[in-house]
Amino acid sequence: MAAQPHLRPEPGSIPTSPGVYRFRDEHGRVIYVGKAKNLRSRLSSYFQDFAALHPRTQTMVATAADVDWTVVGTEVEALQLEYSWIKEYDPRFNVRYRDDKSYPYLAITLNEEFPRVQVMRGAKRRGVRYFGPYSHAWAIRETVDLLLRVFPVRTCSAGVFRRARSSGRPCLLGYIDKCSAPCVGRVDPDEHRRLAEEFCAFMAGDTGRFIRRLEQRMREAAAGEEYERAARLRDDVQALRTALEKQAVVLGEGTDCDVIAFAEDPLEAAAQVFYVRGGRIRGQRGWVVDKVEDVDTAQLVAQFLAQTYGAAEPGDDRGAAAGTAAAIPREVLVSAEPADAEAVAAWLSEHRGGRVDLRVPQRGDKRALLETVEQNARQALARHKTQRASDLTTRSRALADIQEALDLEQAPLRIECYDVSNLQGSHVVASMVVFEDGLARKSEYRRFSIRGSGTGAAEQNDVAAMAEVMTRRFTRYLEESQRSGELANMAGAEEGDGDGRAPAPRAAEAGAEDEAAHVTPRKFAYPPNLVVVDGGRPQVQAARRALDELGIDDVAVCGLAKRLEEVWLPDEEDPVILPRTSEGLYLLQRVRDEAHRFAITYHRQRRAKALTSSALDEVPGLGPARRTALLKHFGSVRRLAAASVQEISEVPGIGARTAETIAARLAGGRDTGGAENSPDEGGRGNGG
Repeated sequence: MAAQPHLRPEPGSIPTSPGVYRFRDEHGRVIYVGKAKNLRSRLSSYFQDFAALHPRTQTMVATAADVDWTVVGTEVEALQLEYSWIKEYDPRFNVRYRDDKSYPYLAITLNEEFPRVQVMRGAKRRGVRYFGPYSHAWAIRETVDLLLRVFPVRTCSAGVFRRARSSGRPCLLGYIDKCSAPCVGRVDPDEHRRLAEEFCAFMAGDTGRFIRRLEQRMREAAAGEEYERAARLRDDVQALRTALEKQAVVLGEGTDCDVIAFAEDPLEAAAQVFYVRGGRIRGQRGWVVDKVEDVDTAQLVAQFLAQTYGAAEPGDDRGAAAGTAAAIPREVLVSAEPADAEAVAAWLSEHRGGRVDLRVPQRGDKRALLETVEQNARQALARHKTQRASDLTTRSRALADIQEALDLEQAPLRIECYDVSNLQGSHVVASMVVFEDGLARKSEYRRFSIRGSGTGAAEQNDVAAMAEVMTRRFTRYLEESQRSGELANMAGAEEGDGDGRAPAPRAAEAGAEDEAAHVTPRKFAYPPNLVVVDGGRPQVQAARRALDELGIDDVAVCGLAKRLEEVWLPDEEDPVILPRTSEGLYLLQRVRDEAHRFAITYHRQRRAKALTSSALDEVPGLGPARRTALLKHFGSVRRLAAASVQEISEVPGIGARTAETIAARLAGGRDTGGAENSPDEGGRGNGG
């Protein structure tokens, strides 16, 4: 894969103005649309150093055969044109948002002579007022059933309406006063439209007016001794209040905002939006996106805002009160601010016809709500991954993709992945996770405490630790395979079984020691088809050398580097780049992430145990009573390690000299702000 030499325009021919550019393939199809504050600077970045580009960007540039651009006056105009072109051309290298489900809306068909209330999905239609989206259709129907007591709007289909009109008899809802029965002329079109508009006003947040009006009528009826009518009005008020209770109050009254948050990994992202109108959550919606291009959260937010709000009609903010997805509210709260936040806010304001405040909340109720939305986004991404992994066809395709990409003789039905975790060379641990047929086998996970770790560069520690782990695991494999064979032969001889086969294996407790009485082979006796290490070429080569020294040549080895999702092979100078849409890449990523999670968990347990059990034990002259007093006073060893000598000496029973000894001893093991590392990151923090 290489850049197209003829594709690069002369630098002097590219203007420095804001604009929008298009990459086209050899057939003239638009494959990518982008905007830039400075076209020359942005386009030149694609042609400076092809090898330094992200693999997905490399693929796009290598596929392109031509590039053109259009100059505009401002960044806001660039946003508008970019949205129009993305919608028109649907370029395959642009990020595409798709619903993670088909969300239902509450819709009122104001474009009909007799408006109808119904549940609708799919594309929106002109002249229809939408509320939501909602998580479930039954939630809409419950709300509508309550509101029909006060606003008896038609809910029947066109066919039912025509039959009732021709027969002169209303449907059941008409008989129980949950429909004003315009089909038989009980109300005229104007009166029925007024009911529909009041229904919309209530759903849009204008609730107090209707409740106060009903309460006034109820008091008047009671004063006039019309007790049955007063009782019905009382029930109507209660129905409206019940409908309101179903919508959680999260912010102050009069607050209209959309709260947008993302959860992402290197390959995919999930977006969640809570629609808050009048301080209440009126709807919720989620999207899942494949990260076709190399984008961060800020870029995802900018593209999401353009694609989500681009369909809103300029100057039309009526939908903001309604809580529809395409409407633009007065305030948009996001988890990350776009790089060109001012231009995006101006573009949103122009479309809304009024000021739009775009910001990241830092504190208070809005920050708490954003954290809730972020949690929903993480759960949505996890559900999406689980659904994808549970599909048998998808798993089979993933294993076939890996087999083809790595040139394996057979599909890797058993994959073992290894990861090393350490904190600046201390408490070095490793993990082994097992996937069979594309699914995790947690009963066969193993944890390793690295014995040969020492000081030195993080990458050297990781490479040495990886070699040690591979040697220990596969030495056990050879030993247990030999032992299982011997025991099986003995059992076969005693039973008179000539084939010498061992009984079926049984599951073993993780970390349990072998016992001579066990006839069944342990899980270490089963070799994987593929070993995956979390790291680049140095870690892969260390793993391969360890296997070669043990004489094992029938186990394939590869590495997955986290930064660019490259697959490394021991004997190859260049990595294997799996297609972005490859299910095999997705499976390798899941295996690697699970190994990293398992290693980090064990590393944190080891570090916490070291801090709590041994740090104070090593202080000379410090007995159990004074250790207990110190921990009770400071709450934890970490806080004690951060305390000054004077603060330590304030603890009853601790003198100045003992306090100095404690501070000096804990200073050597104090957490200096490092983070757990994985082998491919060369000492950079990776988070758990």
